[in-house]
Amino acid sequence: MATATDQVVGFGLVAFSLVLFVYYTLWIIVLPFIDSDHGIHQYFLPREYAVIIPMVAGLLLLLFIGVFIMVVMWKSRKPVKKSE
Repeated sequence: MATATDQVVGFGLVAFSLVLFVYYTLWIIVLPFIDSDHGIHQYFLPREYAVIIPMVAGLLLLLFIGVFIMVVMWKSRKPVKKSE
């Protein structure tokens, strides 16, 4: 059974993911259909970042996964015995 702290952290992560999903969906799908002089555009970044931010996040994720695998493999290697 999860503790109260685990449940609060889980709820926070789900809420953050939901807010991020709604923001990104509005930014990419809804915003192009709204006039560019409307006030809602001030709450969103320029459209170029809609591609750049996920690409950089994906590259960082791949980098961290690669570093993690490298560290695990490096720590789990067995020392080679020298034969005399």
